[in-house]
Amino acid sequence: MYDSYPKWAQELAQKYLSRTVNQFILHGNVHDLVPLEKEKTEFVRLKTFLAEEFFGARDYVIFYDRSSGIYFRDKETQKDFNQAIAGRDSLLGTQYAQKLPKDPVGVFSLLEQYFRLRLDDQKSLALIMDYAETIVPMNEAGSTGSEDRTSLVYLSRWAHDPLFMASDFTTVLISENLADINRTLVQNPYTDSIKISIPDESQRLAFIGDETQKEGFDAISKVSKKVVAQQTAGLNLINLRSILADARENERPITHESLSESKKERIEAEAYGLLEFVENDFTLDSVAGHGKVKKHLRHAVKALKSGRQDVLPMGYLICGPVGTGKTFMVTCFSNEVGIPMVKLKNFRSQWQGVTEGNLEKILGLLKAMAPVAVMIDEADAYLGNRDASGDSGVSSRVFSQIASFMSDTRNRGRILWFLMTARPDLMPVDLKRQGRAEEHLPLFPPQTQEERIELFEVMQKKTDLQLTEEYIPKIIKKGTKSFSGADMEAALTRAKFRAAAEGQDKVTPEILDAALEDFLPPTYPEQVQLQTLSAVIECTSQELLPEQYQKMDRGEILAKIDELKLRVE
Repeated sequence: MYDSYPKWAQELAQKYLSRTVNQFILHGNVHDLVPLEKEKTEFVRLKTFLAEEFFGARDYVIFYDRSSGIYFRDKETQKDFNQAIAGRDSLLGTQYAQKLPKDPVGVFSLLEQYFRLRLDDQKSLALIMDYAETIVPMNEAGSTGSEDRTSLVYLSRWAHDPLFMASDFTTVLISENLADINRTLVQNPYTDSIKISIPDESQRLAFIGDETQKEGFDAISKVSKKVVAQQTAGLNLINLRSILADARENERPITHESLSESKKERIEAEAYGLLEFVENDFTLDSVAGHGKVKKHLRHAVKALKSGRQDVLPMGYLICGPVGTGKTFMVTCFSNEVGIPMVKLKNFRSQWQGVTEGNLEKILGLLKAMAPVAVMIDEADAYLGNRDASGDSGVSSRVFSQIASFMSDTRNRGRILWFLMTARPDLMPVDLKRQGRAEEHLPLFPPQTQEERIELFEVMQKKTDLQLTEEYIPKIIKKGTKSFSGADMEAALTRAKFRAAAEGQDKVTPEILDAALEDFLPPTYPEQVQLQTLSAVIECTSQELLPEQYQKMDRGEILAKIDELKLRVE
């Protein structure tokens, strides 16, 4: 009977039939459509699937949420419930038959009496509670309100009550994020949590076929069904239906461009604005210098495009002094390899449990979107550490969630992590170790004349600096002053400013030389030296280091780093 059900529903059936659990928390993609097998496949909401299909044979199915209160699967259930409540009113002098309560305590008190009455009569029942996080929310034990504690007691008791366990009775709580539910209930041995995943490619392909069988798919799309199914990774069926409906109703056939834009908008909305797509028209050819690192990344590009995800690292640590182009390098890699790149925005919240819920949502989306690259800038400050304190343990739990997700080998080659920082020494070892950010790639300012000239030419193009003649500044050839990528961009912009002040559209060699000679970047020599040596010591490949650092004694480098830390910090 259950073979045609989604995997999560099969898991739910197996666990219930084991007769060891009768209370379940469904979380994840709970607001999506579920295939309902009748004469033909229909796609219905989760609660409809549970009530009419999964619990279709139950005598009575009751729903509850804080907004709607108690409501019923059918008139038969409603009639039976009203009769039972009317009998209770006549005995106790109450008036619940006229107006049912909506608060959890009042509702659970009423429901428990009804359940016991009907279970004694050998009836089968199911209770489905939506938005469970509003009924038993995540709170620290000391801050839990009396209503929340009472609700927790009712649910915990129903989960292991002998009468409830021996009868055909099931409680289902529905919440998008498991982290939003009271941890005591989640960890209760008599309660089981089941995740509903975002549809995979085969499920999306089947849904597209079902949704477009009337008008024909070719009438609304310029790309094939398979391509649409592939490129909508990370979207649920409701999102997909919206894309198809937009193409149908507005007579705008689906194209690669429109599909990409629709996916970006919907995933960012699904992630509550906590996840942002990174867009870039450049490739690694646009990156000046860093030849060995670019070669290494291009090997990764080749491996990904040839389907060799098994040879790729779980993640990269990109380190080096400020201004060396760490962020630009990573975004260029993403554009060259042809997979989407996302940037995690601030998912932390001042409210209890919200931070963990936000992160759970984001990590679920990343898994569904794979293959995807994830960029985390200023990773030393963003990710925190396992020993963080002062916030009721939120930071340490967040750290554990991310660290555990990063080390899941099933994501190798599917989710590429890029952790960027100028101070890798401040990052916890847990994230830098093998099995997480495995490859540590250092970036340094130009070391040779060839690299300095390449940087100048790339930045000249980027800033659209027009010269009156082809010219390489003397200061660049001789290397008498060190420029990072950010320094070079600022200095060339200043040269354009000088030319404009003199009423010229193009920059003369004299103006360019004067601007470069005059430019004084903010200098923090000890900080830059500390960042440079930290990148050297973190590097996991000797050949990626400039020649001057390859033969340096690592003990001496570590001693120098400790000395610089004392002076800088």
